[in-house]
Amino acid sequence: MIDELLPRSVVAVEAYGDDEADQALLHPEERAVVARAVDRRRREFTTVRVCARRAMAKLGVPPAPILPGERGAPQWPEGLLGSMTHCAGYRAAALVRATDLASLGIDAEPHAALPESVLRSVALAVERERLTLLHARQPAIHWDRLLYSAKESVYKAWFPLTGKRLDFEEADIEIHPESETGTYGRFRAELLVPGPVVGFRRIRHFEGRWVVSHGLVATAVAIPHT
Repeated sequence: MIDELLPRSVVAVEAYGDDEADQALLHPEERAVVARAVDRRRREFTTVRVCARRAMAKLGVPPAPILPGERGAPQWPEGLLGSMTHCAGYRAAALVRATDLASLGIDAEPHAALPESVLRSVALAVERERLTLLHARQPAIHWDRLLYSAKESVYKAWFPLTGKRLDFEEADIEIHPESETGTYGRFRAELLVPGPVVGFRRIRHFEGRWVVSHGLVATAVAIPHT
């Protein structure tokens, strides 16, 4: 599902469930990170790292531990960029050589309504107006959850380039369906704060893609070198 949203240079590996959540599959440094975590957290942590190491193998990179760094962002082996996501019943990792992209971010969420209190905290007024219009046209899609996922992908692509937090209200996201059923499309995130500089050019917006499938919403952002 995720690989449909990303350039061909990106290798994505996904898992539905936790069939390979054996702690023995973790490196010792990784086991230490989740030693005191609840079982659910240990299982998702393990499975998504199994996905990431399978992606490394497809890129011809030796397996390596993937430890959380600042703000929990995964620390990738030198020469690689990547992003991981997990939600109920789904795990995915996407990796690419740093020479092929400047950054990337992926996110997956259950395809279900976002609590109203959460929507108010993450969406700008203009975004909520657009969601109302989208819902009127295609009420079967949970556009609020899609907006939330897109903002998560934007942040995951933003942070490696800046090392700074990006608040939900600092990106204005416009969603564009590309099918009559509204099950896939693209989105544009206008940055409302100074964007990162990539290749001597300041980035003012991110472009992303999305899909609704398998009871999930998935989004992805790929930032090219300029």
